[in-house]
Amino acid sequence: MTDTATVTDIPRSLDLLDSLIAEVERVFHGKEDVVRLAVAALLARGHILFEDVPGVGKTTLARALGTALGLSFRRIQFTSDLLPSDVLGVSIFNPRTSEFEIRLGPIFTNLLLADEINRAPPRTQSGLLQAMQEGEVSLDDETFQLPQPFMVMATQNPLEHHGTYPLPESQVDRFLMRLTIGYPGESAERRILLESTRDDPWERRIKAVLEPEQVLGLQKEVSRIEVDDSLVGYIMDIVQRTRVDPRLQMGVSPRGAIGLLGASRAYALLSGRNFLVPSDVQRLAMPCLAHRILPVGASAASHEAHEEAGAIVRDILEDIPVPV
Repeated sequence: MTDTATVTDIPRSLDLLDSLIAEVERVFHGKEDVVRLAVAALLARGHILFEDVPGVGKTTLARALGTALGLSFRRIQFTSDLLPSDVLGVSIFNPRTSEFEIRLGPIFTNLLLADEINRAPPRTQSGLLQAMQEGEVSLDDETFQLPQPFMVMATQNPLEHHGTYPLPESQVDRFLMRLTIGYPGESAERRILLESTRDDPWERRIKAVLEPEQVLGLQKEVSRIEVDDSLVGYIMDIVQRTRVDPRLQMGVSPRGAIGLLGASRAYALLSGRNFLVPSDVQRLAMPCLAHRILPVGASAASHEAHEEAGAIVRDILEDIPVPV
């Protein structure tokens, strides 16, 4: 794909995306909707916060997605003693040359899995989230651009709070989506169990079906998805309602509105369309908005507060007229 791509490339883009999703599903079973949302986040140049119990496949999804996309992948296990330099990089003095040398950190990859991000101290969290927002890292007097495409998939356990540093609302707002994978269905889990007895690791069963240049081309195609003025008004109505709803003490930010529009356009591309429809917005409203609002009485963006926020978003969607 090139910069001159037009909407006539939609069938080709859909073929690429369908083959990508099918390849990921070879090892990540029973959760096609989660895979589609993760791909939409990547195409919209966003990041994902997974809030889920351990062992449901978050690492498998991230690694499978990176492999199928032909992207580099790294995983960081966040701990209480993790320093910003452990993530971003550091300047080290080389006694042989009597000069300082820059050692880039593991964030310099296409797809980064930040495992248990809420176990790192706030300073380390801020360093990662600032790099996510700006797409660059400053070390000493030099600025280094992060590889493109670039996406962070962070995880946190909603039930384990001992020794954690919860992400502030302003930091959570930097994630495009907050997703839950959940337990697999019976047939999917049976398949997972049977495949666990195989000698060959699952990493060998999946291959790259795209290249980084094609991913960048697909991201450009998202910006060409047509958006009718009525759908811009629809998104604005949803966002404005969160700011005046008496059940909420904090509504959706302008960054959240931009994120919802971008993610909805990416979902339209995944659906094989070159234009946005209301169902795209409705499908992406929950994952894109629920973590950006705070119900009255909630002191932090906890799992319980997120569940309550999700119910309020659903009420708002049901109450606002859908453009036709």
